[in-house]
This record gives sequence, C-alpha cells and structure tokens, in this order.
Amino acid sequence: MEDRAALLSTFQASFFAMTRLSPLHWERLRGELEKDKSPELIAAILKKLEQMCLEPLDELYEGLAGVLSDQKSEDCYKTYLLPGGGAVTLTESVALVSQGTTGLVTWEAGLHLAEWAGEHLEAFSGRVVLELGCGVGLTGLVVCRGCSPSRYVFSDFHPSVLRRLRANLELNGLGEGPAGGADGGGVVRVEELDWESVSEERLREIGADTVIASDVVYDPDLLPGLVRLLSLVLSCSSPEAPQVFICSPIRNPDTYNSFKRQLEAAGVGHEVIRGAGRQVLSYHRASAIEMMQLTLHTQ
Repeated sequence: MEDRAALLSTFQASFFAMTRLSPLHWERLRGELEKDKSPELIAAILKKLEQMCLEPLDELYEGLAGVLSDQKSEDCYKTYLLPGGGAVTLTESVALVSQGTTGLVTWEAGLHLAEWAGEHLEAFSGRVVLELGCGVGLTGLVVCRGCSPSRYVFSDFHPSVLRRLRANLELNGLGEGPAGGADGGGVVRVEELDWESVSEERLREIGADTVIASDVVYDPDLLPGLVRLLSLVLSCSSPEAPQVFICSPIRNPDTYNSFKRQLEAAGVGHEVIRGAGRQVLSYHRASAIEMMQLTLHTQ
C-alpha cells in the first residue's frame, strides 16, 4: 500500500508540473489505477496509448500542446506540489524563448535552488532576501512559503517578465505588500534592476542579508554587468556583507569558466558547495548544476 501511494504521489506531482514521466513504471501504474476503478479516464488513456505503441506522456503533452495552439494561447499553468503540503502554481510561456526573453519559463536551476533553500533555512529565515533575475517567480515563492524570510525582494529587468511575475505572485496570494502569516513570512517586493546601472544607494536601500540567483550565467555579453552587480552587493553593504549564492547549470563550460575568471578579476572569490540535495520538486534533472557561494577577497 505504501509503494502504491508513493507511485501515485509521484505521478500526481509530475503531471501537475508537466514534466516528462517516461521513467515511471507504467505497467504498475496502470495496474493500480485499474484496481481502484475510480480514475477510469486515466486508465483508458494509458491503455489506448499503449495499444498505439506510443510513449504515453510525450504523446499526451503533444496533444495538450495542440489544444493550447488551437486556442492561440502562448501560456500554460504549472503546479509544483510542496513537500510540506500546499502548492505553487505559475503561468509560464509554452516556448523557451518568448517576447525576446528566456525569463518566462522556469528553468532547472531555479527548482534546484528552491530545494537547496529548503535544506538551508538558516540562510533565509528572518532575513531580507534579494533574488536576481527571478523570472516568473518559482524559487522566491517556494522560499516565501517554506523558509520564512523577513522580506523577499524579487528582481528582474525585462518588462514582460515583471508583468508575469506580479501576476504569479497574486495567483499565489503573495501580492506586493505584507504577505501575512506563515505562508508569506514578511513583505514581498518587486524591483526592476538593471545589472549595468543599479547604484550602491539602491542596493543599500534594499538591505539584503542573503542574495540568490539561478541560471543567470548563460550569455557572455551579460557577464560584465552581472559581475559588477555582485561586486557591488558584496562591497557596499554594512555592517557585514550578505551571503551570496549562485546556482548554475553548466551548459557551456567556456562561458561558466569566464564568469569565474571575471569574478576573480573583480576581487570576488567563490566556493563550490558540494553534495546534491534531495529532490523534492518534480522536474527532470538533465544538466549538471553547481551551487557556489561568493565572498569578497580581503586586502
């Protein structure tokens, strides 16, 4: 019974998050569903796909994408079930690049960072957290739900991303202002930050104790502005510098190594955080992902 509950729970979490489910034991799942008799529609779909010799979820998602296309919608809903109960629901683009940005979808590193945060509450609980390049808001929503920051500042620069972010915050009951209760854990703010021009004064006004970012090391042209911002974050705070954590998939080693070299040239050190955390959110880990903590070199 326990195995069955775990199997169905995995199916539920993965389906709502719209992840590939091909690794699941489909024969076992269909058998359990047929025993129960209540989810007859799902059992019928699986049986029909099996008869057609098709990969179940890939074909199912293609069908759903076709429906979305027929409705001329560029968006979809994804729901991530949280380990402590509850869920985060987001509207995202169905295309990886939309409206001139990659920020309208949730990427693997954002999910990885959200999981890491859940295992390192001391870096977030009761602290002012600033997220750089927050995208549609998944990481911050999970942190606000489970890590109790005193204030959480979502930041991005692209206007379409900021509009979608605000919509997702409201969708999850976390509009700007007092978030209220254990779910919100403080005040939620949205900031438009340009990495190349943001001032020391503005960073001091935000007053972050913890700064996080995920999947921001992907475009060589953006690295100088990112390194400038990270250097400012570490140097202009008082009485002590915030903790800074960067989570990155290593898609292009040349770009990633260039980022590290530019950090060193700016006087910023990095330490790789070893050990993969427990996967608690439903997504497919296709890329090597590295977590690092940044510190300012002392003279």
